[in-house]
Amino acid sequence: MFTEIQLQTKKQEEFLSITRMIREIVKNSRIKDGIAIIQIPHTTAGITINESADPDVVSDISRMLNIMVPDRFDYFHQEGNSPAHIKASLMGSSALVIIKEGDLMLGTWQGIFFCEFDGPRSRKIWVKII
Repeated sequence: MFTEIQLQTKKQEEFLSITRMIREIVKNSRIKDGIAIIQIPHTTAGITINESADPDVVSDISRMLNIMVPDRFDYFHQEGNSPAHIKASLMGSSALVIIKEGDLMLGTWQGIFFCEFDGPRSRKIWVKII
């Protein structure tokens, strides 16, 4: 089963929890045991799994990425979004999550996040349930 999610980001950089959306797709698939592949077709955004209970965690991740990859640097890419490309590479463009008994096998505090680094933009998330 394949599903495409359309997402509109609102800020240049933001982490959006997509866990509920992915859970709903898994539920509707009626697959009890398998794998969910979450992938994005973008080079300036990412996917990550991390703590979703405390919003300070994603704030800290974002702050540290901005320290590691500064906006002002002697980047060669002239489009002006090199930091977004680098941050996207650090986060990755996909995630795999095991499906057991019709639900995502995530840890107690884990959530799935879409990470925007070059917004606001219209984005896609591809989900394949196997």
